Amino acid sequence: MEGAVTRQGLEAHLQVVVTDAFRLEIQLSIPPGKTIALLGPNGAGKSTAVSALAGLRPIDGGRIELTGTVLDDPERAAFVPPEQRHIGVVFQDYLLFPNLSVLENVAFGLRSRGVARDEAVTRSETWIERLGLGGLGVRKPSQLSGGQAQRVALARALVTEPDLLLLDEPLAALDVTTRAELRRTLAEHLRTFPGPRLLITHDPTEAFLLADEIHVIEDGEITQSGTADEIRLRPRTAYVADLVGSNLFAGVADGGRVETAGHHLHVADTDAAGDVLITIRPTAVSVHLHEPDGSPRNTWPTTIELIEPLGERTRLRTGGPLPLVIEITTEATRSLDLAAGTDVWVAVKATEIGVETDRPVSQRSGSRPDAAGGRP
Repeated sequence: MEGAVTRQGLEAHLQVVVTDAFRLEIQLSIPPGKTIALLGPNGAGKSTAVSALAGLRPIDGGRIELTGTVLDDPERAAFVPPEQRHIGVVFQDYLLFPNLSVLENVAFGLRSRGVARDEAVTRSETWIERLGLGGLGVRKPSQLSGGQAQRVALARALVTEPDLLLLDEPLAALDVTTRAELRRTLAEHLRTFPGPRLLITHDPTEAFLLADEIHVIEDGEITQSGTADEIRLRPRTAYVADLVGSNLFAGVADGGRVETAGHHLHVADTDAAGDVLITIRPTAVSVHLHEPDGSPRNTWPTTIELIEPLGERTRLRTGGPLPLVIEITTEATRSLDLAAGTDVWVAVKATEIGVETDRPVSQRSGSRPDAAGGRP
C-alpha cells in the first residue's frame, strides 16, 4: 500500500444528480502528501461529494480513481463498495459505536479487515497514545468530551493506514477552545499522513490554516481554486468576497504585543502569550496620506497594490510590511485620490484586533516562515 500511495493520489470527476434542480459536478485531483479543502456554504454539495467518494452514493457520471484503482465508473459498470475502498473518514458527529470502548472503536476497522486481535490492539493503543487519549481506552463514547470523541474518530481513521483521509467538517461540533486545540492536532497529523487528504468545511479559518490548496464550491460546482492568499486577495464571487471578511495572521504574543511576519502589533489582550491567531476586519483599518495623529497605536507606511470598487465601498489591497485587505467608502477613496501605487499610511486600534490562542501550521515547502500570515 505504501508504494501505491507514494505513486499517485486521488483523481475524481464527480457527477451526481441530486434533484431535478440540483446537480453536483466537480473535479478533484489530490496528490499524495497534500491537503485540499472543499470549502463552501450549506447546500453547496459538500455532503454529496463525501458520500460519493466514500461509496455511500454511486455517481451518475464521471470516474473516481484512488492509488490507481477505479472505485466508481458508471460507463464501465465499475463500483467498489464502501468497506473495500480503504478510505479513512472522520465525520462531524464522530459516529462512534456507543456500545464499544474507545479501544474497541479504534480497533474496529482493523478487525473488520481481518487483522489479528493482538495486532489490532497493539496498533490501536499506539494511536490512542499518539492522540493524547492515554488511559481512556476502556471508556465508552458517552464518557468522553467532544474533543476526546473527535480524537477517537481520528485515531480510528488513521490506524488503518488508509489510501485517502477524508475529513467531513471535523471541528464543526466543537466549542471554540476545543476547536483551536484539535485544529493543532489535525495539523500535526495531516503533515505526517503520506496519502491525499480532503478536508470538507464551511469554515474559512479551518480551510486556510489546514489546507495546501482550497477549492470553493457553490451550487454544486467549483467556482474558485487556489492557495489561501490567492483566494483572499482575488475573490471571484460574492460568496468568496464575503469569506475574506477578516485578515488572519499567525503570530507570537507577549504582554500586549504580537509579532507576526516580522511586524509588531499592539493588542488589547495583555494576557495573551505564546502562539496566537489575530484577526483584523477590513473595515477596522483606516487609510491616510500622511502619518496619522491620535489614538491608534498601530500605524505603518505601505503602498496600495489593488483597488476594487464595490458600489458604495471600495476594497483595497496593500503591500508590506503586513499585507491587508481594507474596505473604505468610495467617497473616502475619491477624497484621498487613491490609486494603485499610491503610498499611504494605515492605522488600526489595538481594540480592533482579535486574538485567539492557537499555533500556526508549520512552514510548508516553498512558503514563507509566516505561513499563515495574511490569510483570512
